[in-house]
Formats: sequence, C-alpha cells, structure tokens
Amino acid sequence: MKDTESPPLEGITILDLSRVLAGPYCTMILSQLGAKVIKVEMPGTGDDSRAFGPFSNGKSLYFSSLNYDKQSIALNLKQPADREILEGLLNLADVVVENFRPGTMEKLGFGWETLHAKYPNLIYGAASGFGDSGPYSKRAAYDMVVQGMGGIMSMTGQPDSPPTRVGVSIGDLAAGLYLAIGILGALHKRSQGGGAVKVDIAMLDCQLALLEDALPAYLCLGEIAQPQGSRHPEIAPFQVYTTSDGFIVIAAGNDHLFSLMATALKRPDLLENHDYTTNALRRAHVDQLEGDMERTLRKRTTKDWLDLLNTAGVPCGPVNSVADVAKDPQIAARNMIVSIPDPVIGNLQVAGNPIKLSGVPDRTDHRAPPNVDGDRAAILSLLREAKPDRSAKGNYVHA
Repeated sequence: MKDTESPPLEGITILDLSRVLAGPYCTMILSQLGAKVIKVEMPGTGDDSRAFGPFSNGKSLYFSSLNYDKQSIALNLKQPADREILEGLLNLADVVVENFRPGTMEKLGFGWETLHAKYPNLIYGAASGFGDSGPYSKRAAYDMVVQGMGGIMSMTGQPDSPPTRVGVSIGDLAAGLYLAIGILGALHKRSQGGGAVKVDIAMLDCQLALLEDALPAYLCLGEIAQPQGSRHPEIAPFQVYTTSDGFIVIAAGNDHLFSLMATALKRPDLLENHDYTTNALRRAHVDQLEGDMERTLRKRTTKDWLDLLNTAGVPCGPVNSVADVAKDPQIAARNMIVSIPDPVIGNLQVAGNPIKLSGVPDRTDHRAPPNVDGDRAAILSLLREAKPDRSAKGNYVHA
C-alpha cells in the first residue's frame, strides 16, 4: 500500500508518441501527477517543437516547458529493430498517447484495434483536430484552425474588430486537458475491472465544450454571441476599467457586491439610480454605467482602488503582464514557478503544478527536458529488467 504522500499516478507508465503541444501538454499533466513518461521521438530531429523559439543557448524553451520530467528514446517505426523496441515498451506501458491525424497509427500497424488485441489492458489516448468520426476526421488541423471553426474567435476581441485569436493556444491546451481527464477516467475504469478503452479527443469538440452559455443561448434563443471586449455578456459591472495610472478588473457579480462596490467608491448615487437596481438593468445600461464608474476610478491609482475594493470584499484585480504575474507573491506561495537545472539552459523556470492534493507535497526534484534519444540506454535496460506479469494487468512488471 502506498504512503499518503505518494503522487496519485506513481507506478503508472505513459508511452508518449505525441509531439508539439496537445499531446505533450497532456503527458506533462500526467507526469506532474506522478506518472513515468517515456517520450518516443523521430531520430535526429525529435519532436517538431524542438525547433520552436524562444531559445536559450540554442535549446527551445517551448519544447522544454512541456517536456521536463520525461525520458526520450528515438525510434524509426519503419525499421524492424525499432518496432520491436516499441512493442516491448507497449507491453510495459499502462497508456499510450498520440496526436497524429486519424489513420496514421493504423498505417504504421499500431492503431487502436491492433494494439487492443495484443495488449488488452493498454489504454489508448488520441488527440486530433476532428476525432475518429465525422466528415472532417481525416483533415489536418492546428490550434488556429479550431479556434476559428469552434466559435471562440468570433467572440474574442473588441466590438467591430476582425476575428481575434485567444492569446494562448487554447485549441491545443483544451484538447490536452480533456485528453488527460479522459485518460484518468480510463485508468479508473480499468482499475474497476472495466478493461482498457480508447480515449478519442477532437480539438474542435473541446472548443465547443468551452463555449459556456454562448452555445445554449444560440440553440435555445437564437442569440449569436458577439465580441464584448473585456465585458461579460450577461453581468455588469464585470469588465476592465480605467484608473488614473492604468487598468483594474472589477467583477461585481450580484446586487450585494454592487452595493459593496458603490460604498467603497463612495458613490451612493449608483445605488439610487433606477437604471442600476438589478443586474438586468445594469447590463442594459452598461455603457452608461462604465462612464459613471470611470469618473471616479480615474481619480486614483489602480493600487489605491485595489486596496479599497479588496478590503470591502469586492472581487477585483490588476491587469498583469506576464512579468507582473511572475513576481506575484500569491504565485510564489503556491509554488507555481519552479526552477529546473538544465545543462544547456542553466536555470529553466516553468509553471508549477496547479493541481494541489492534500497530504501530497509539491515535487521539488525535476528532471531536465531530455535530449533526443537521451535516455535510450536506461529505457532499454528497463525493458531487459522487466518480466511478464500474469496478473490481471497483463503488462510487464519490474523484476
């Protein structure tokens, strides 16, 4: 029995055939939860993202931020010897992850049906642009494509502006998150005797799942969401406002919070104005409300207003740059920036694990992101030391 401080996925082995973002982001999450991740890369070049900037001393920070704590072995899956190694790793693994276009793994002889027949307890996780079914299944896709197709770009940006990309690769990141969730569910299903399954994640599906109330508003009411800038489509005041030296986010999401905010601003007239007595009225007069609030907010600094509003219990915050948030004491208190010694980069700093589990300490000993094929000897040794397990799991165990 594991001790209470063990990470939840300790003892789980992930064979990661994915590259760039969605798949590696998923396996990074699983690694943060304690899984052992063996990354299979193309000989020579490795993961495509190794060539993506920014670079530190010639090493990709993009790749490094997603692939620390993983091991790497380079295999050419068209070569018999390397295919044999992969077969051994598949027999050792609990989960295989890939993010190729549907049909690619089948052409290589490693599709779900083939692997499930040979390794009935191996969970198969796949992320692609459009999933295994539907008329778009075989199409290529990138993050930008599904952001456009999924409706999110049409809702992002300022009113009357061209379609705007979300500032991070939300198409890939959402797919990676949903893939990790699906794999966790599949692991639980297997542990309950339900056998192994394929987790089929489509980036476009995930974009639709993130549309919040915009999708039912259209389906039920025929309302089509439009760009709102920083405003919430249904709540006011709930946006970015201008102060004397910058900006502040104020999110007074109900009548009580609106009352607290008006008191903190020393604006009792806001409460007396019949246009603002309910959220529906405030939303209907949102331009007028913004002007009324900013007449006061522009008289003092962002910090002044943050101090006053936080003391009053009004949800608010600054509009931080990446540099600002990296220095925030709350981020430090939550161990959300970790430092990893790297022989090329030096001090690699990346985001920490946002999943906090009671009794399980945050990991402090991290492996540097691997070189292509950098762990070949150790991985082959692991295969040599493994022996078949005749238990219900049906995969290899260590000798």
